[in-house]
Amino acid sequence: MEKILKGVVEFRKHDFEKHRALFEGLGQGQQPHTLFIGCSDSRVDPNLITRSLPGELFIIRNVANIVPQYRESGEYLATTSAIEYAVLALEVENIVVCGHSNCGGCAALYLPEESFANMPHTRRWLGQAWVVRRRVEQNPEAADIGAREWLTEQGNVVQQLRNLLSYPFIRERFKQGSLKLHGWHYIIPSGKVLAYDPLKGYFGEMY
Repeated sequence: MEKILKGVVEFRKHDFEKHRALFEGLGQGQQPHTLFIGCSDSRVDPNLITRSLPGELFIIRNVANIVPQYRESGEYLATTSAIEYAVLALEVENIVVCGHSNCGGCAALYLPEESFANMPHTRRWLGQAWVVRRRVEQNPEAADIGAREWLTEQGNVVQQLRNLLSYPFIRERFKQGSLKLHGWHYIIPSGKVLAYDPLKGYFGEMY
C-alpha cells in the first residue's frame, strides 16, 4: 500500500502538472469517444495499451470481459447499466471488447464444478460464457491445450460482440453506422494486439 500512496503523491507532483490544462477541462465533464470493455486482470491496462489520455475511454472491466445479453431486470446490473450510459448518455462512437492471453476467467470455464464451491458468484458470472466452451470443444484444434486457450479467448471476444448486438440501442446505431464495434485479443508477453475481422472470421495483427 505504501507504494500506491507514494504513487498518488508523485502523480500530483508530476503527471497532473504536466496535463494540468487537460484535467481542468475534464473537471467540467467528459466526452469519451470509445467504450472499452476489458478484463479485470491486473496485467491489462486499457490506457497503457492504447496510449489514451484521461477522458478518452469509458472503461468497463469485469472477469473475462463478459457482456451480459440485454434484458430488463429489477436487479442491479453494473455492466449493462454502464453500457447503457456510455451509448445513450455519452454517445460513444466505438465499443472495443478486449480479451487477453492467459485469461484466468476463460481458463476457469474448463474447471470442474467443485472448483467453484466457495465462489458461487464467479461460477454464475462465467456461466454466461459456457456457450464459448461448448463451441471450442467441437473444434478439433482444441485438443492442444495452447490452441484451446487462444480459441477460447478469441471465441469469447466474438461472443461478447454478438451479445452487444442484443442491446436494441446498440443494434440500431450499429446498423446506422454511427457506432462501430471492435474485437481485440491482447497478447501480454509480446504487447501485440490482434483485431477481429468479421468478414474474414479471424483475428489478425494490427498495423
